[in-house]
Amino acid sequence: MLIVGDPPPLSAADAAHAARVAGHIRGLIAANGGWLPFSRFMEAALYAPGLGYYVTDRIRFGEQGDFVTAPELSPLFQSCLAGCLAELLGRAGGGDIVEFGAGSGVGAALLLAELELRGALPRRYRIVDVSPDLERRQRQFFGRWPGAAAFRGRLEWLDAPPREPWHGVAFGNEVVDALPVERFRVQDAGCESLGVVAAGDGFAWQPRAADPALAAAVGHIQSRLPAPMPSGYVSECRPQLGRWLADATASLARGAVLFVDYGLPRAQYYHPSRDGGTLCGFRRHRRMADALATPGVQDLTAWVDFSALAEAAAACGMQVGGFATQAHFLISLGIERNLARAVEGGAAHERLAIQQEAATLMLPGEMGERFKAIVFTRGLDGPLPGFSFRDLRDSL
Repeated sequence: MLIVGDPPPLSAADAAHAARVAGHIRGLIAANGGWLPFSRFMEAALYAPGLGYYVTDRIRFGEQGDFVTAPELSPLFQSCLAGCLAELLGRAGGGDIVEFGAGSGVGAALLLAELELRGALPRRYRIVDVSPDLERRQRQFFGRWPGAAAFRGRLEWLDAPPREPWHGVAFGNEVVDALPVERFRVQDAGCESLGVVAAGDGFAWQPRAADPALAAAVGHIQSRLPAPMPSGYVSECRPQLGRWLADATASLARGAVLFVDYGLPRAQYYHPSRDGGTLCGFRRHRRMADALATPGVQDLTAWVDFSALAEAAAACGMQVGGFATQAHFLISLGIERNLARAVEGGAAHERLAIQQEAATLMLPGEMGERFKAIVFTRGLDGPLPGFSFRDLRDSL
């Protein structure tokens, strides 16, 4: 639901908050010798305690926020996802569902209601969220939700992935895109890291030679491309992705891990036409080209390299069970049947609204192709739900 044009001016409160976050980041830059890797800038802007975009008291989701995710957009998404999770949970022999980043809590509530209808409730529904503010909002939502009483004994909030062995299903919708990235520029002699320096009241990009970890990550990308990125090419990568996924899934003894996010396989992500990368900010449903502006009051995100995610899963001992566009994923899960039931008997304006929601989820120019679904398994065999219409794992 992107809006073309400039966002409204910052409120006085937002401007003051952005100034506080900028002051904190300038302190980090000074402590690091006057230059900061972009990943540390992004981490501070999003997650610094008491300051970051995701940890402070602000509206992020929905029409009054900065972006809309699929669970907030339409119950159709969650009804399809519930079918997928129910089957995966059954294949795992029951157990828990672990959701990474539950947003407003609306999606979790819809999922639980759908799973109850299917007779497939998990033993526990565990929400892992690094944001105390989002956890507070989720708890408040469930406190107001009329159906919450039936699930209260199953709900649990964690500030880190489970540490004890468990079985079941883990999933995250629009989670990986918010993990910090490093910015780089390819050079004939190797690559540069595009870091951040203070510039007046704001910030500016400044290159320096890449450290060994970033140089190795970019070298690995280059070695896997049909044609290497040319000199001067700018993009981003997530060298810490493997560590994050290993931490998130280390205790899963048997089951599946599902991610839905916007992104591409590596060969498309680093195609020559995408020089400049995918990093951007979002504020009030507008794309913000300057990722260094107004830290703490705009979301920062970059698309997901699904090939890198698949490699990270393999390093964790998991198998790729399927990879598809969101449209194909939802078709495989029967979105047409769910849509037919949703519009049956409704007024004309209600049917139109639901059909428009379905179009946003499915159309190539909306979320249908930009978003992908990928599932990894540990101890599960055979075809998996959501990937029967078209499985694109050979493109990874």
